[in-house]
Amino acid sequence: MLPPGQIPRADVPRFGLTQDAERFPSRPNDRALAITVLSANPVILNDALRGLPRTTLRADFHCVTTWSHLGLKWGGVRFADFFHQRVAPLSSGSVPIIGVALRAQDGYRTTLLLEDLLAEDVLLADELDDQPLSIEHGAPLRLVARRHSGYKNLKHLATIEFSATIPVVKHGPLALLDHARARVALEERGRWLPGWVLRRVYRPCIPTTVERFRVGMLKSGHPPESAARPRP
Repeated sequence: MLPPGQIPRADVPRFGLTQDAERFPSRPNDRALAITVLSANPVILNDALRGLPRTTLRADFHCVTTWSHLGLKWGGVRFADFFHQRVAPLSSGSVPIIGVALRAQDGYRTTLLLEDLLAEDVLLADELDDQPLSIEHGAPLRLVARRHSGYKNLKHLATIEFSATIPVVKHGPLALLDHARARVALEERGRWLPGWVLRRVYRPCIPTTVERFRVGMLKSGHPPESAARPRP
């Protein structure tokens, strides 16, 4: 069943802000993550998922612009396992962690609450359909948070910053299009405006955005995957 305001789509295009259509990860094969806990010096984890219990997750993907693709199979490590085994030992525990900023190799950034990231169905993923992630789908690592809009499911993950407040990473007009949680079921599409209003603004932009990113992939030498994924 689709969440409110969503329409099904057969494929999973590379998607985002149109000005980012020709931006790509700087180190697509480098699985290192830089971790900052409560403003301490960054800690580099050279292979962030190594040694952690792996799992798979069937999850629908819901873009904030109203398209959805159902039944994706992701592989990786639960964010909760990553946090408890890799991050928590770096914190004294005297100051609670509230917010998390996630930054990508291509410069994109977003935030989520730690309590949302610790849900059982949130992954740090490195596989899609039993294959390593492609550039198109977020290589080398990405976040999969199926209860949250696609723009919170950050691709090309490079840095995770844990803080005692909710970080602010978007300013000006982009702040309007951001939401602290972006839960799909509640149509939290952005700040200050009802979700149904932004739905009407977003939907007509889908075809143009898909084409811009398709062209960006071709120009970069990373051709998009040609075969559309069948709907489940």
